[in-house]
Amino acid sequence: MASDVPSSPIIRPFLPGDLDRLLQINNAAVPNVNGLTAEELLDLINGALICLVAEIDGVPAGSLLCLGDGLDYDSRNYRWLSERVSHFAYTDRISVDADRRGRQIGDALYAALFRKFAGTGRSFICEVNERPPNPGSLRFHNRLGFEEIGRADHGDKAVVYLKRAPEPQSGIAS
Repeated sequence: MASDVPSSPIIRPFLPGDLDRLLQINNAAVPNVNGLTAEELLDLINGALICLVAEIDGVPAGSLLCLGDGLDYDSRNYRWLSERVSHFAYTDRISVDADRRGRQIGDALYAALFRKFAGTGRSFICEVNERPPNPGSLRFHNRLGFEEIGRADHGDKAVVYLKRAPEPQSGIAS
């Protein structure tokens, strides 16, 4: 008998077969994230601390791409944060399939990230668009314990920079 309860996401590291689906999810989320080519996304993944994938029923439903400090990454937001924070895990992008939103996929991705870097002393940082506005992402990150550490107006976009303290060795309960 089929269950009406939606499947919970399985969180795992990126696999090469995920690229096309993650690219579709990423580019469907523009302007909340910037659009990428397959090559650009693969370059980011290859340079990442980790790229986590949320899989539901065998299909990628979202991802969180996290970069470390010290990279030569041509991003004005990464540069701004790098000038102010050291030893960090930077969420360059988190995106969830529009048809799968509301199922705590973002929570599961971040819980896995926090566990992965528990006890390392790394702060968790990111930015959220104010223009174009992304109030849902701001509420989401605030609920997860991120706090504002600055703002920037880049003309075409304005962002809020956020930081969450390092996770203790024990990690968080999920």
